[in-house]
Amino acid sequence: MKADSVLKGLLLTEKANKQSAELGQYTFEVFKGANKHAIAEAVEATFKVTVRRVNTQNYRGKNKRSRTGQPSTTSDYKKAIVTLKHGDKIELL
Repeated sequence: MKADSVLKGLLLTEKANKQSAELGQYTFEVFKGANKHAIAEAVEATFKVTVRRVNTQNYRGKNKRSRTGQPSTTSDYKKAIVTLKHGDKIELL
């Protein structure tokens, strides 16, 4: 499985930045059909690091209303928190 069919992108939030600096955990947005093994292989192939653990979370889109009052929802997405081997890093910039 190709890495571009598994990983959508890196999530950069305050919590994600703190986890990457202190714990060596990086947060990615991934495609819905991706499993933990595919995510680990994609991260290892893309960034040349060793993955120790992958945790995934599915998020449901939030209900919204437009300016005219029409109901809609934001997109559902899946998030993966990847823990790397001690000493490995992913250079963000």
